[in-house]
Amino acid sequence: MRDYDYFLENLLSLYAKYGRCFLAIKNQSVIGVYETFRQAYDETLKTEEIGTFIIQECVDDPDKLVHYFQLNIVIPEQISA
Repeated sequence: MRDYDYFLENLLSLYAKYGRCFLAIKNQSVIGVYETFRQAYDETLKTEEIGTFIIQECVDDPDKLVHYFQLNIVIPEQISA
């Protein structure tokens, strides 16, 4: 939650620095800047464990924020014995 608070508190300065993009954030620091959510997700997973970072779209107006939620679940019927 601290990473999201960091993002919200710094949104306008992050936008001024990076423009419209997708930011990977961990420990209240930007660890990657990407053109798409998918690129941010795939590239960040190469160096970070899932669940240890967030990805947020950087926009010029807080009212334009879109919230992304990633759930990693396995449905028992999908597991083959």
